[in-house]
Amino acid sequence: MTPIDGLGSLWDRLLGAQPDPPPLLVLATAAVALVVVSTRLPWRIARNVITIAHEGGHALAALLTGRRLHGIRLHSDTSGLTLSAGRPTGPGMILTLLAGYVAPPLIGLAGAWLLGGNRITLLLWVAVALLLAMLVMVRNAFGVVSLVVTGGLVLAVSWYTSPQVQAAFAYTGVWFLLLGGVRPVVELQRVRSRGRMPASDADQLAGLTGFPAFFWVTFFALVNMVTLVVGAALLAGPLLTDAGLHL
Repeated sequence: MTPIDGLGSLWDRLLGAQPDPPPLLVLATAAVALVVVSTRLPWRIARNVITIAHEGGHALAALLTGRRLHGIRLHSDTSGLTLSAGRPTGPGMILTLLAGYVAPPLIGLAGAWLLGGNRITLLLWVAVALLLAMLVMVRNAFGVVSLVVTGGLVLAVSWYTSPQVQAAFAYTGVWFLLLGGVRPVVELQRVRSRGRMPASDADQLAGLTGFPAFFWVTFFALVNMVTLVVGAALLAGPLLTDAGLHL
């Protein structure tokens, strides 16, 4: 095989569509993701993925609004921090703060759209590319380890496993992002109600906009719930097709 043939084969593998997943796989991966989100120890471990998406959302919004991104830190307690420079007020700062809590389910929605077209390999490789891009901006050891381990796992699944395993992994990951975006908002309000998080994204938005922090917590919750419903509808396409229905 010539290098050109090899490149063409790789390109076909990346952009090609995989077969429709069995309906049982869609249901089983949703159940697994729900168990992870709703139980303490699995959530404590997997929540690092939500933090990566959260801080990535802040970072992307900062770059898109013209702010200077100074770095990202991910901590072992699943908290994170994204530092950017620019005007301390105005639309850029507001959008940067808004992006964190809504980023995980929105990323999940994009993943659900790709899975709806059976682009499983493409989804996994895009995930690896995004993690590598974020790695450049990470400024602490735990953050580097988190991204390398997460990216390495996704790359290994995409390269070495069977299409069935890839599908199960991709669907579980997307369900987790959709479902896992809701719990942090609930946790945010619970912690805020105890006065233990005075500098949260919602409180900073309250200071910038004049709308109370609870308004922004509610906004996060509504966006994430709507995104979950739309993403679930995309992922459930094979189930509806099997039942003779259409989206």
